[in-house]
Amino acid sequence: MFINAIKINSLGTNGEDYVFHIPAIKYIYENGILSFKKQVTFFTGENGTGKSTILEAIALASGFNAEGGSKNFIFSTNSTESHLYNYLTLIRNQYPRDGFFLRAESFYNVATNVDTLGINLDSYGGKSLHAQSHGESFFSLISNRFHGNGLYILDEPEAALSASRQLALIAEIKRLVDDNSQFLIATHSPILMAYPDADILVLSKRGITMTPYKETDAYLITKNFLDNPERILHYLFESK
Repeated sequence: MFINAIKINSLGTNGEDYVFHIPAIKYIYENGILSFKKQVTFFTGENGTGKSTILEAIALASGFNAEGGSKNFIFSTNSTESHLYNYLTLIRNQYPRDGFFLRAESFYNVATNVDTLGINLDSYGGKSLHAQSHGESFFSLISNRFHGNGLYILDEPEAALSASRQLALIAEIKRLVDDNSQFLIATHSPILMAYPDADILVLSKRGITMTPYKETDAYLITKNFLDNPERILHYLFESK
C-alpha cells in the first residue's frame, strides 16, 4: 500500500470554502483518519458528495497535477482546485515508482499537453491521444502508460468507456494490482465496482460508509432497471 490512510488536519481557516462543509470531508476530520486496507478502493455516491474533491486533494498531496497526468505534468488550464490538499496528510511508509492521476473532466487538457511537450507516444498507444476517440485514448493511456508498482488515482474513468471497455479496464486493474499497484477510484459504474476484493466507500449526507457491492445504490438501481425496464419507465413517465 502506498497510501495507508489520509488525515484532514483542519476544516479550513475561515470556514468559507464550501468543501469544508461537505459531510464526507467533515466525517474524515471528525473520525481522525480514513484508512485504505485494500489495493483497490472505490469512492461512490450521489453527485456533490465529495468524491472528486477528495480524490483531487489526495492527488495534489501526492504531487500530481490538478488537471491530471503524472508528476511531470505541471500545466494549468483553469485553476479550479479546492484548497483541501493543504490540510491533508497522507499516511504512508513507501513510495510508488509509477503513478498517474486520470480525471475525465480534464483529460482533453492532458492530451493537449502530451502533444505540446512532444512526449514519446509509445506510452500512449503510438499516436496522439487527440487522434483517437475519447474511449480509445482513455484505454490506450491505461494499457500503455500505467507500468505497475504505482499509485493510480482515477476520477470517473467510465465516462469515456463502453460497457465492454469497462470490463477490459477491470482486467487492466487486476494486471496492475498483481504488479504491486494501488488504485483509488471515484465512480458511479456498477461494472467497475464489481472488482473483487475491493473496498467500496459510499459518500452521503451521513458521511462515509463502507458498503458491500450488492448494497450500493449503483448496483440496486441498475439491477432493478434491467430486471424490468418497462416497469421503471412506466413509473417515471406516470409520475410526471
